[in-house]
Amino acid sequence: MRASRTSALPGEIWVLVGAAFIVAIGFGLVSPVLPQYARSFGVGVAAASAIVSAFALMRLVFAPVSGRLVQRLGERWVYLGGLLIVALSTGASALAQSYWQLLVLRSAGGIGSTMFTVSSLALVIRLSPQQQRGRVSGLWSSSFLIGSISGPLVGGALAGLGLRAPFAIYAVALLIAAAVVYVSLRNSTLAAPESGAEMRLISFTDGLALPEYRAVLLSNFANGVAIFGVRMALVPLLVVEVLGQSPGMAGIALTVFAAGNVAVLFTAGRLSDRYGRKPFLIIGSLICAAGTAGMGFATELWLLLATSFVSGVGAGMFTPTQQAAVADIIGPRARGGPLLAGFQMSADFGTVLGPVLIGFVAQKSSYGLALGLTGGLLALAALVWIAAPEPLRRRAASDEVVDR
Repeated sequence: MRASRTSALPGEIWVLVGAAFIVAIGFGLVSPVLPQYARSFGVGVAAASAIVSAFALMRLVFAPVSGRLVQRLGERWVYLGGLLIVALSTGASALAQSYWQLLVLRSAGGIGSTMFTVSSLALVIRLSPQQQRGRVSGLWSSSFLIGSISGPLVGGALAGLGLRAPFAIYAVALLIAAAVVYVSLRNSTLAAPESGAEMRLISFTDGLALPEYRAVLLSNFANGVAIFGVRMALVPLLVVEVLGQSPGMAGIALTVFAAGNVAVLFTAGRLSDRYGRKPFLIIGSLICAAGTAGMGFATELWLLLATSFVSGVGAGMFTPTQQAAVADIIGPRARGGPLLAGFQMSADFGTVLGPVLIGFVAQKSSYGLALGLTGGLLALAALVWIAAPEPLRRRAASDEVVDR
């Protein structure tokens, strides 16, 4: 039976959303002190930065393996295994006695992180009522965003406890989250593993045959370039070097983006359940493109803040809708770990490549051209979605099969 649009979400969804918030707030708690912690072992700036890169690199490299583990073991065990790996590696990081120990432990954390990310999205997709996937995706994205914003604030309050304390606190919080998720899902009929006869396995090759999956890979790559890569790398430099503002204003500009994101994130996901994914993917990408390009030509601080807010609104429209579109593509009674891994990797590739390539353009030419090219990539993703099929149609066809 199909879920009503106004029906309450399963309790398991709220448990997973809470766990996602803890993961995000903890990541935000650890990230600001990590480079300084690495430097405390007597290494240079490049080596300290490598600690951050190692975590991201292991996420990227291990994502396909995580997808295959989800196919073979199911979502719950990969999810809990990923949480425990991140918890134990983070707790051990608080006890690290050398730079190389810290590097190995953070690399292990990257493996657990990608296991958690791929399996948690797979589990949320399977637990989501079919008529409320957009709503759940918006809620899911909001929990990560709010946690990421709150983390540095909590970290600031704990600054007096030393560089090792955030790692220990994060590890304990993750262990508690893993225990709560295990107990909550242990006897859940919704989260129970499907039998092999009931589950259809979807390969990455199967996904690439679908134009809507190719479109979501491109749009998530653009998302990685613009939102996770270029925005974090170039906007702080633009604020300080071009506008002559203090580094604190760079943080305000990033916060204004997050405010625009939060303003529409949940609503966009919910409305996409009713009106389809494409309108929000297309319009959101174009709005984000305009805001991103506009930041490069801002000559006053208020213009930068305004365009940053616009960019955040656009990103808030397409971020949860992308996740809902992937859920539509996979459909009910199916396990699509490789598709989810490919979806994650597309953003990770963008996050790695974007700051390097676009930063080179900014260095050789201008911030205006660099951010204009970034906006152009988002606009290209919107054009691809115009030609792609509506993902909700595939969901409707899958629903008919299940209903029979």
